[in-house]
Amino acid sequence: MNKEILKLLDFTKNMLQNFGFQDYKVYLSTRDPKQPNKYMGSEENWNLAQKALAESLQKRKISYREMPGEAVFYGPKIDINIVDASDREWQCSTIQFDFNMPKRFNITYMGADGQEHEVLMIHRALLGAIERFFAILIEHYEGNLPVWLAPTQVKILPINDNYTSYAQTVLRKLQAHGIRCDIDTSASTISHKIRETELQKFPYMLICGEREAKTKKISVRRHKVGNMGQLTIHEFLREIRKECN
Repeated sequence: MNKEILKLLDFTKNMLQNFGFQDYKVYLSTRDPKQPNKYMGSEENWNLAQKALAESLQKRKISYREMPGEAVFYGPKIDINIVDASDREWQCSTIQFDFNMPKRFNITYMGADGQEHEVLMIHRALLGAIERFFAILIEHYEGNLPVWLAPTQVKILPINDNYTSYAQTVLRKLQAHGIRCDIDTSASTISHKIRETELQKFPYMLICGEREAKTKKISVRRHKVGNMGQLTIHEFLREIRKECN
C-alpha cells in the first residue's frame, strides 16, 4: 500500500513540475474520531490508510498539515494545492482512499490464505477537472505559456505580399518537424504585425523579408525578449527544440 502511494506522490510531483508548478502545499485529511458513524469502512482500514498516507509523505520528506475531520465519508486523502505566481492556492491533485466502491461493486482478490478479501482502493485525481487546471495554468503564466505548451509556438510574419511565398516555405519546413506554427498574411505593416503578435503572446515570431529570402534565413524574435538575430531554419529548429526539452 505504501509503495503504491509513493508511486502516486512521485507521479504527481513530476507532472506538476513539468507544468511549471514548483511550489505547493500538502494537506492530509483524516476522519473525526468523535463521529465514527459518519464514515464508511472499518476502523481498522481507516487506521491502516491514514497511517500509510502519513508514512508515505514522511518518507518523501514532504511537509504537510493534518486536517482532522476533513476526510470525506468514504476515505482519508492527501490534497496537493498548487501555489500560482500570485501566491494563491488551488486544490488540484488528490490521492484518496475509497472504501465505498469496492463494497458497492463487490471487488475482491484471492489472498494467500485461499480466501476472498475486499480490496483497498486508491482513487487518484492528478489534475482535477481538466478545464479548471488549464484555467489555473493560464492564470499562473499570465497567458505567456512555455513553448512546449503553447497551442501556436511560432508566428511567421512576411514583411509584405512579395515574401509570402518564402514565408509559406518556412511554414511547411517547420510543420514537417512538428512545430505548431501559423502565418500572418494580412495587409498590415510589419510593425503592426509584430505588435499584435507580442500582444497575443506567441512565443516566437519569424520575420521574412528581402534579406531573409536572399540568404534563406529568418529573423527571429522571442516574446518578451526581442530580437535574436538571423538564423537558418536548422539553427532555429535546434533552438526551439532545446527550449521545449
